[in-house]
Amino acid sequence: MELNLEEALRYAGVPSPPPEALQREMEDVAAGLTAAVTPRWRWRLFELEHTPEGPRLPELELLLPGRTAALMLKECTQAALLACTLGAVFDARLRAVQARDMAKAVLTDGCGSAWVEAGCDEAEGELSERLPGRFLTDRFSPGYGDLPLSLQPAICGALDTQRTLGLYVTDSHLLNPGKSVTAIVGVADRPQMARVRGCRYCSMNQTCQLRKGGKSCGLS
Repeated sequence: MELNLEEALRYAGVPSPPPEALQREMEDVAAGLTAAVTPRWRWRLFELEHTPEGPRLPELELLLPGRTAALMLKECTQAALLACTLGAVFDARLRAVQARDMAKAVLTDGCGSAWVEAGCDEAEGELSERLPGRFLTDRFSPGYGDLPLSLQPAICGALDTQRTLGLYVTDSHLLNPGKSVTAIVGVADRPQMARVRGCRYCSMNQTCQLRKGGKSCGLS
């Protein structure tokens, strides 16, 4: 598993190509982070049914509302719920860096984002290995498109994340520890296209700092 430095720099808001000194500093931050913190994840596979209201996981009695889920899961017969976190260790590490050096803290935060995504990639790879001959959709998360953040408690409850990962959902449906991700991955019998990607589908399209700067996160 590798941390994508280019992605980390983008998360940190560093222009491309980065100054050489900044590139080296980011490499040092990434090396320290990956040596100290390991992403942890959990996923479960569920049967999926399609209803007039949208895709539904009958075992959980969980409806996945909105256009995003309907499009992503249109050809799927199963769906996996996934959670990944860097845990409280990363949050403590970030707070310590913030107290000493805010510029380095920005790089650390960017590395954290890239590192938790690397964990999600690894979890997807594990899922794919368990399902030979099946095909996965891109993962998509509550808060992306019109998939509501209010699904977070149900996803974390289904995965028992508080016990297994130390990950819980706040009253405002945010994840704690902060560098954590929940996602849904559809499973189908034929290759799946990326159906809903890009700024116009994202719930942060009006507030995203990358977009304000004329950039994107690359999910297009």
